Amino acid sequence: MFNYTATYTDLYQLTMAQAYFFHGQKDNIAVFDYFFRKLPFEGGYAIFAGLEDILDILQDIRFDRDDLDFLRTKGFKPEFLKFLEQFRFTGTIWSSLEGDVVFPVRPVLQVEALIIEAQIVETIILNVLNFQTLIATKASRMRLAAGENTLIDFGLRRAQGPGGYYASRACFVGGFNATSNVAAGRNYGIPVSGTMAHSYIESFDDELKAFSHFAEGQPEGCVLLVDTYDTLDSGLPNAILTAKMMEEKGQRLFGIRLDSGDLAYLSKQCREILDRAGLNYVKIASSNQLDEHIIKSLLEQQAPIDVFGVGTSLVTGAPDAALDGVYKLAFSGGKPRIKISENVKKITLPHRKQVFRVLDDDGRFAGADAVTMNTEQDVDIMYHPLFPDKSLAIGGKRKEPLLHKIVEGGRRLSPSTSLEEIARYSTERLKLLPEEYKRFNYPHVYKVGISGLLRNERDRLIAEKEV
Repeated sequence: MFNYTATYTDLYQLTMAQAYFFHGQKDNIAVFDYFFRKLPFEGGYAIFAGLEDILDILQDIRFDRDDLDFLRTKGFKPEFLKFLEQFRFTGTIWSSLEGDVVFPVRPVLQVEALIIEAQIVETIILNVLNFQTLIATKASRMRLAAGENTLIDFGLRRAQGPGGYYASRACFVGGFNATSNVAAGRNYGIPVSGTMAHSYIESFDDELKAFSHFAEGQPEGCVLLVDTYDTLDSGLPNAILTAKMMEEKGQRLFGIRLDSGDLAYLSKQCREILDRAGLNYVKIASSNQLDEHIIKSLLEQQAPIDVFGVGTSLVTGAPDAALDGVYKLAFSGGKPRIKISENVKKITLPHRKQVFRVLDDDGRFAGADAVTMNTEQDVDIMYHPLFPDKSLAIGGKRKEPLLHKIVEGGRRLSPSTSLEEIARYSTERLKLLPEEYKRFNYPHVYKVGISGLLRNERDRLIAEKEV
């Protein structure tokens, strides 16, 4: 939907790129890791999302004439701007598959490219992957809470500007059924769904007339908002009258929507009254500041709600404003690279790497991902990345490599994956994660460790820097 050019980046990426260019480093090959350090929502997992969008963007990213004219006004040198005229992403990408369950510390995506290319695309990679992974994870938690009930994204009006467009995509990856966002529905093929606003009903002098006119124009999938004036004494009785008028025409009212009040109490009352009226087929939808905890509570109270419309908390990733994903140099100039910090959590892992997921005898996730050098085919022991005295024996266990080469020479190695396929894959992968990691409160901690060879390389580089 958006025309991304290569100036969708931070200024320091370009100032560093110019320095590389003038100091003979433009042909330097670099490897960067994308990963995050902390799971959102105090949860036990995250859902990786945004990869297909990134691949589309990187395939076509350029500096256009307006970009170059603007950079000229910022003091960039003519020789460097001439170089940027030919800018393309020609690198290689290894990545987890979109929709997979991912965890902190371990690389989720790895970029190998000329250092100027790898540096310039850093910002867009972080921008897209951090946001969509955050929202897909939030959506997944709501799917766990809602069970088989329908989930619809209502969040566009509450999103941070155009972020709502990509939030709708991420919601679908995380397990939502539909969106109210027409643009996202058109471009991504997400089913679109919507009801009516209170303003529509208020614009009529009579609520029943508002319902009947709406039903005439929208008989398929018609949902009536029943809480504009009084849910049980006005809205619901008028919805029942409208449903009966529709039946006379061979039509069926799809549902009613509750947008305020005690949703558990009102939904139970509405269900009972609808059933007594012979309208057991009419579904009950609810909205109004829902999140995974409220949905879980409503269903634990046996509220007979069939459809949940979720907005603000979903598309903003509340209460977490962002995923703390980072993009760190691991190799350049033919050498492994490392960042050292007094905060040991911020010491990076050098070298090109692979990640292996340990599986149990049934093929389910065994609660451990091992980060290794990319030359290692297997590993028997993985070590805690921060506490070297902690280790886990994983020899003889089945392991699945998670980083797949998906781009080479700047071009995809396989056709794009549809959003529906990604969402289905995500559902399948989440089923393989044991329940204790999906708990909302105090989930079990998924172990991420490093191989002995990678640990030794990291420690060697740290010792060299300390000399």
